[in-house]
Amino acid sequence: MTLPPWRKPLRLCAVLVLWRVAWFVLMPVILAYLWHRGRRDPLYSRRIRERFGFHPRADQPPVWIHAVSIGELRSAVPLIRAFLDQGEHVVITNFTPAGLREAEQIFIPEIAQGTVQAGYVPFDYGLAFRRFFRAVRPKFGLVMEVEYWPGMITACRRAGIPLYLCNGQYPEKSFTRDKTRALSPGLLLPGFAGVMVKSEVHAARMRHFGQDRIALTGEMRFEQPIPEGQLAAARILRPAIAADRPVITLSSVVEWEEDLFIDLLLETQKKGSNKPLFVFVPRAPERFDAVAQKLAQAGLRFARRSDVLDETLTATHPPQIDVLLGDSLGEMFFYLALCDLAVAGGGFNPRGSHNIIEPLMLGKPVIVGPEIWTIEYPAREAIAAGVARQVGPDGLFSAVTEPKFPDQARIDAFLATHAGAVEKTLAALDTWGAPTRPKSHHPR
Repeated sequence: MTLPPWRKPLRLCAVLVLWRVAWFVLMPVILAYLWHRGRRDPLYSRRIRERFGFHPRADQPPVWIHAVSIGELRSAVPLIRAFLDQGEHVVITNFTPAGLREAEQIFIPEIAQGTVQAGYVPFDYGLAFRRFFRAVRPKFGLVMEVEYWPGMITACRRAGIPLYLCNGQYPEKSFTRDKTRALSPGLLLPGFAGVMVKSEVHAARMRHFGQDRIALTGEMRFEQPIPEGQLAAARILRPAIAADRPVITLSSVVEWEEDLFIDLLLETQKKGSNKPLFVFVPRAPERFDAVAQKLAQAGLRFARRSDVLDETLTATHPPQIDVLLGDSLGEMFFYLALCDLAVAGGGFNPRGSHNIIEPLMLGKPVIVGPEIWTIEYPAREAIAAGVARQVGPDGLFSAVTEPKFPDQARIDAFLATHAGAVEKTLAALDTWGAPTRPKSHHPR
């Protein structure tokens, strides 16, 4: 296919030159950073050749999907499944070890069959991407969410590889900042062969920077697979640890909110009439031990998931506790299935809330904090529909002790309204002439 023209302004050309120079100058610092992170997580410092573009050769030209970490990878899973159903091969790149582990876990059979290949994204300079393209030979690329880089876009342009932004968004705070900056990241947007965005609000922001090839496709996370084994385990555990108590899950709690939520736990234990069981799930694995220490110092009765549940999420001796610390990765649906109400972490600090889609998919109402600019869509729509409630720190206690539960029909209607992102994405790619196989070619 013919790529749409991209006329780079002079200021962007200057930035691209400086960007290439910066990579070579700062390479020792970057490698030192990976080595340092590798002391805690060895996968950071392993497979370093892939960071320089030395990837295994693909059996046939694949679709390339870049998902920086776990969240973006999970949103991409239904789309990857759709490509596999069409007979495509897929190469997945991630930046973080967490994303790579998740990809290798989800697609175990496909990796064994050779239809899926997972690895690290190359460093963001031209030579690394040229090596990657020679090995992989992608038909086109899809970048999930907002994770796009100057070297990636320009390397794709030079190689004639269409690169699309998928499940894209332009958060409000980022847009407000970027539209007044002379060297704005938004200047890169016209370099995409097309963008598929979550809502018209995000589309308008991208048009501001000159990208006119836009499709409204919604949010792909609404179509992510639900692990039934985790739901079954939650149904068994719930009556054993909280038979007559409400359960509240604090999901993806970031470091700067931990004290706020521990104060909330203490207040509910002192004042609440029917004391809830809390499931406390930190966002980052490196916070598991620190949160455990804080819970112990606060005098709360708690247990770590890793201590009381086995690999099948079964408890031989269910603990009598007030807090279950979710110190594991990839089990969020289990923690959410346990609860009656979910509180989305991140929104009580300026960096912004984490996603609310998983609890809604399980029919759980959600509380979000003031900072929802990172999940503007679908948080505003969910609040307007009455399936999510926004409160500040001062209103958090009353919100969890006197919750307002929407009926299931309202949540179902909200989910139905926002379904279909994968189908819309495939339709947009077809309209733009992306070279994919028709479904009828798939041998399964």
